[in-house]
Order: sequence, then structure tokens, then C-alpha cells
Amino acid sequence: FIEHVPTIMDVRRFMVMEQSNMPETAQATLMQLEQRGHPWRGTQLTRTTWIEEMAAEGTEVPLFDGSQEYLYWVGCSGALQERNVKVTKALVRLFLQAGVSFGVLATEEGCSGDPARRLGNEYLYQMQAKQNIELMNAKGVQKVVANCPHCYNTIKHEYPDFEGTYETVHHTELLAQLVRSGKLPAQQANGLQDKTVTYHDPCYTARHNDIIDEPRQVIAAVGSNQVEMPRCKRGTFCCGAGGGHMWVEENRGERINDVRTKEAVDTGADVIAVACPFCMQMFESGVGSVPAAAERGVQVFDIAELLDMSVAYSKPLAPNGNGGAPPAPAEPESVAASDAPPEGEAPQPGDETTA
Repeated sequence: FIEHVPTIMDVRRFMVMEQSNMPETAQATLMQLEQRGHPWRGTQLTRTTWIEEMAAEGTEVPLFDGSQEYLYWVGCSGALQERNVKVTKALVRLFLQAGVSFGVLATEEGCSGDPARRLGNEYLYQMQAKQNIELMNAKGVQKVVANCPHCYNTIKHEYPDFEGTYETVHHTELLAQLVRSGKLPAQQANGLQDKTVTYHDPCYTARHNDIIDEPRQVIAAVGSNQVEMPRCKRGTFCCGAGGGHMWVEENRGERINDVRTKEAVDTGADVIAVACPFCMQMFESGVGSVPAAAERGVQVFDIAELLDMSVAYSKPLAPNGNGGAPPAPAEPESVAASDAPPEGEAPQPGDETTA
């Protein structure tokens, strides 16, 4: 009996490393990773842009110094992709509200190495992983929380091969725990109770790590009606970005993200909930290209954003008295407002979002 997937991955690594045989878009991504330390070409953001923005809003983001319980691994998407920066900010607000002891690496954080390994450049992956592990060990990291399932899986299961062993959790696991403990209480009238939500299980949470119930527990806490897609939980269907395909253009058949978006829309849901920055980008693209989604105004939110909309912020996050925390969420009748929220406020259901 031969496990075929590792064999296929070895073939791909040989083609990339020995033959330089890969799509042009993948080659450009690997060059970007080598030269700039992240895969996102064209971004004007830096790893501290979002931190500076939150500081301007009154919220100081703690830097990890070894004294905190968790290192929050933000990831390349969480810091450098505008749509996913909103998720990062929402998660930080929630952590601060719940009193979570955490810090970030800011400019010291590098790419986890997942894109390089999935695209077949094993040498680059190992170089990035070892650099991160050396830094994390030097800082005394014991626990890691990540909202990117790709970073989460890499740090949890692949870093131990290079003496990087940490207690690693996905953000949905920690948020569900905080909800159960009462540290993140949801408001009764939060604008989400009249919404129907369908949750897309990321491959690396559901298939690989059995994180099934926690995201659904958070959705239940905010009061939304939940419906399931036909392919869900451990039988989830890829959003289209897995295996390095985020950086490989599809040129045959129907785009995978469009197929998955149609499955989500067919449930009758108003909101597609995700828990992965890659899934976010795939569905944001899908709702723009699938006519039924565009016609009905289907929106995409991360689990952290849904909770951020509903939590009763009961204490200031900074000396100025608001700390960038969002105001009390709108009543259900005002949910459909289409204007973007003021800078520093959490998005409300009905706000327009851009990828």
C-alpha cells in the first residue's frame, strides 16, 4: 500500500527544485517569497500598517516579549491583504475585550513557509521555517494562536520536525472557548439574528485537524440561523486555493471557487462564514462572479467578524475610553445599511466589503 498524496508531492518538488517546471504565476510567487518574504505582489501594506492604524484608533496592539500566554501569528494575509486586515483587527479587539494575554511579532514575523512548501520549493520552506523557529524559541514562545489554517497546520504539525514544538490553536477554537466562559458575551439584538449563515469548513481545519464544532458554536452564540452546505465538515469541498492554487491560475473547466460559492448560495444563506484568509478571498471573488450571489447581496465574513459585530463591549480597550472598539451593534431593522462603517469600527451586516 502506497500513500499516493506524499508521492505526488515529492514528484512536484522534484519538478520545481530540479527542473524549474512550474506555472509562471507560481514561479513569480516563489520569487516574491524569496525577495520580499511574503507571497503578495503589489501590496503597499507592511506588517505594521494595521498596528499603526489601530494605534491611531486608540488601540495599542501588544508586541510579544515572552511574558504573554499566546503569540498571535498574524500571517502574511492577515497583515498584507486589505480584506483580511479587517479580520485581524476584529480578532485583536476580541482578544483585548476578553483579557487574553497575547502579543504579535510585527516586523519580526516572516512567512510561515506554507506557500513555498505547497508550491514545491522545499529548500525555501525549510529556510523560512527554521528562521521562524529560531526567533520563536529565542522569545520563549509556548502557545500560538493563528487565524490562517495554513499557518496553523504548518506550525502545529510541520515545525516540530525542526525543533519548533508549540501548543497551537486555531482562532475559532479560542473564540469558542472564550464564548463558553462568558468572556465574550453576545448582545441579544445584534443585527445577526435575522440572518441565515452557512459556514464553509477550511480543508486544514476540518479535514486535517477535526475542528468542526467550534466555529458553529460561535455562529450559534451570535444568534444566526445556520444551514449546511451539502459538502461540509470532514467532507468539506476546497474553496479553490488549497495546495498552492491561490497562486496558480485555473484554465480548465469552471473555477472551483465559483462552484463552491454556488453551493453556498443554494442554501439560501445571506452570509457565508469562513475561518481562513484564503477562503475569504476565494468567496469574495465568487460572490462577485456568481450572478445569484450578486443579485441577493450575499456577504462573506470571518467567524471573528461575526462575533465582533455581536459582542457587548463592556469596558474600554484604551485610556481614551473606546480603544477602537465598535459601538453597540445596530438593531435588526438597520442591518441593510450599505454605507461603510467609520474608520476603526467593526463592519456591520450589510456593509459592502472589498477583497
